[in-house]
Amino acid sequence: MATPGAAARTRDATWKAMRWTARLARGQVVQMVGGPARARVIVLFGCVLALSSADTATIGAVATQLESSMKIDNVQLGLLSSASLLVGAIFVLPIGMLVDRSRRIPLLSASIVLWSVASLASAVAGSYSTLLITRLALGAVTATAGPAIASLTGDYFPARERGRVYSYILAGELAGAAIGFLICLPLASLISWRAAFVVLALPGFLLARTLWRTVPEPQRGGQSHLHLGAEGFERAEPEEFDWEDPAGGVHPEEGEIAHEAAQRHGVQPDPRLVLRRNPREMSISAAIRYVLSIPTNVMLIASSALGYFFLTGLQTFVVVFVTRHYKVGSASVSLLVILLMASALVATLISGRVTDALLRNGFLNARIWIPGVCYLGAAGLLVPGILASKLSTGLWFDVGGATLIFAANPPLDAARLDIMPSGLWGQAEGTRTVLRSLSQALAPLLFGGVSALIAGIFPVQTPVGAHPGTTTLSEANGLEVSFLIMLVTLVAAGVLMLRARFTYPQDVATAGAYEPEPATRVM
Repeated sequence: MATPGAAARTRDATWKAMRWTARLARGQVVQMVGGPARARVIVLFGCVLALSSADTATIGAVATQLESSMKIDNVQLGLLSSASLLVGAIFVLPIGMLVDRSRRIPLLSASIVLWSVASLASAVAGSYSTLLITRLALGAVTATAGPAIASLTGDYFPARERGRVYSYILAGELAGAAIGFLICLPLASLISWRAAFVVLALPGFLLARTLWRTVPEPQRGGQSHLHLGAEGFERAEPEEFDWEDPAGGVHPEEGEIAHEAAQRHGVQPDPRLVLRRNPREMSISAAIRYVLSIPTNVMLIASSALGYFFLTGLQTFVVVFVTRHYKVGSASVSLLVILLMASALVATLISGRVTDALLRNGFLNARIWIPGVCYLGAAGLLVPGILASKLSTGLWFDVGGATLIFAANPPLDAARLDIMPSGLWGQAEGTRTVLRSLSQALAPLLFGGVSALIAGIFPVQTPVGAHPGTTTLSEANGLEVSFLIMLVTLVAAGVLMLRARFTYPQDVATAGAYEPEPATRVM
């Protein structure tokens, strides 16, 4: 039997090993991203996306407990995910303009605090209607993340490595989804679904404080780029926001990698679309009209919305689908999620680096081709995975297909910045987020609605003597048919990306030809 002294020595040795591992991991992250200042920005931005992703994943992770506790069906479950996304779509356009005209770090920090409060309110909801109201409130404060992070990323990191940086930041989105499933799923099973929302909310307060205190507001247009090896934020924006920046938030080096590639290929800008107004003096309607006048941007917005549509439906119903369709327990679900998130993380990190390297070597359409191929490949792999009757058979198809969906995001997000003047990054991201949020809001409702429709068309009686909670054949097959039908959205996303290769080069050159008029003071 171990003595108290031996137990204490073992405990101390364990803590030392954990601290050493944490320092080693932190050192490797700093080295990988190019310095401590860069690491801080990337990690914190990734954590912001992780909160949003974890929230969506948590609804799916606690789906079984929610349906049992609240006495709701798949459609009502889907509405819980849809509600916050729908409200976010309403608020994101004015927030996108606010992002382009005000300090983004304080705005983002305040939104995170409000998000955490709304999540805690979800944990104490006493009825389905109350829970739905808290989800509506949560959506209003999460609309800040997309526009703010897109704008800040463009100002902190040069264009030549933006795909790689986006892959690091989007890794946080994957980590959040993993947390939502791997932590909240057992919490809901062992304690309650309410505990899952509490655990989800608490880190937000710490994140908001850290972001506010340690990341300064950057100057717009690339003057605060964090170059390799940066130790701090020497080039942070001064205390007073400079509303008289004559460049309107555009730096000569901005977009250099894509614009230089366009020049080497002899691509000329479209004179009709060259922006000559200062973005800060444009009304919200004028800014939206310009953003939607860029052909490539319209196709990228639609493609991204379709990709996230399927991904949101998958996250919402994956636990229900796997347990009912493959007839496995929570341990097998956890294994599937671990494999999915690990492979998706690797693919996300690789896709950003590969597209940056291809673009530096003159392959101008790299950020268009790779997402298109990923979406089409994902649709092809998921068909046999969904149709497989055993998890051991469909596992690798499911993991491979979902991984390719995640891999499409870093180059697609980087491409959206290539074709837009930096003074409109926030508004452009806000416009995209409207359609993306609407598609994400519809996804759980449509996935759940189609599955319920299939179950109603093909009813199967529960066998006599079976347990009252036994899943019928129609319920198990409903989600299978729903997933198969919705795969058409991935095919459409891939086709749109491949069509964008015809307009992307000229739109890159057009963004590079931006010549703004001097701005007047805005009070």
